[in-house]
Amino acid sequence: MRLKDLAEHLGLSQTTVSRALNGYPEVSETTRLRVAETAARLGYRPNASALRLATGRSGAIGLVLRGAGELGPHMSEFMAGMSARMGTEEIDILLITVDNFQEEMAAYRRLAASQKVDAIVLHSPTLKDPRAELLLELNIPFIMHGRTDIGQPVAWMDIDNTGAVERATSHLLDLGHRRIALLNGLKGRTFAEHRELGYLAALSGRGVSVDPALMSNSVFTDEVAFRLAQSMLELRPRPTAFLPGSMMTALGVFRAIRQAGLVLGKDVSMIAHDDVFPYLNADNMFPSMSTTRSSIRAAGTRIAELILAILAGKPPEGIHELWPVELVLRESSGPPPA
Repeated sequence: MRLKDLAEHLGLSQTTVSRALNGYPEVSETTRLRVAETAARLGYRPNASALRLATGRSGAIGLVLRGAGELGPHMSEFMAGMSARMGTEEIDILLITVDNFQEEMAAYRRLAASQKVDAIVLHSPTLKDPRAELLLELNIPFIMHGRTDIGQPVAWMDIDNTGAVERATSHLLDLGHRRIALLNGLKGRTFAEHRELGYLAALSGRGVSVDPALMSNSVFTDEVAFRLAQSMLELRPRPTAFLPGSMMTALGVFRAIRQAGLVLGKDVSMIAHDDVFPYLNADNMFPSMSTTRSSIRAAGTRIAELILAILAGKPPEGIHELWPVELVLRESSGPPPA
């Protein structure tokens, strides 16, 4: 079916149908839905090359990853959600890997000059992220998976990292724990700074002093977490509870607890941040893992939807979404040993 045939069937002009399919803001929502439903029912699919010529768009979204470490399970889940949603609109994802910050900034300048992408996803932002400043300067549409404060409005979607860790820490404090270890993300990353704020707020609210030896910042891997937890468990007094920043980190902490001859959920408690990995189910672990739960795949899907909204004309400064995080209590968290 051609665009002309679809337009005739709907009794609309080809221009109106084309604009409705491409999300132009001047087309009413009622018309857009009618066109989309009819196109789906009749099996109409626009010619990608013709669409790009008509709209001036490349039909691709850019994502730049720095270092092999960023191509882990978290990013795989995020991209799975994003690509599935983009695929329904026949939009590709252009993935670029670089070795350092300078190469990443150069990649954005190259993308702007080549016009190979219509928008960019910025991930793992810092508190004052120079990448966001550069993209504003280059006039490339973008959205942040996370937040930054550069004194200018930008589009973002984030989870409530502060609230999540404050709730988890407060729960452990309510159980009687006073030596709670936080295995956080890299220093300077907004999510890690926000999680630290939640941790410190909970301790302060109960009048519990902060021990820097129980706070760490690192990448989220099993091996790094194992070494960190191993060192912390050698402290006297040792921590009676852990707050690992991801399920990958939780696995390393679990290994360290077992190696020390301790029992998770009895001698040591743990509440992990769970990204709802399909191949690592907190319910099926033994003991089952208490978590602050948030789906990174759902975040990828939503980021894609928000990019489409930006490309359809929605002002970026109107796109600010903060998702709550659920605290799910299972067998790995209990009172400290007497």
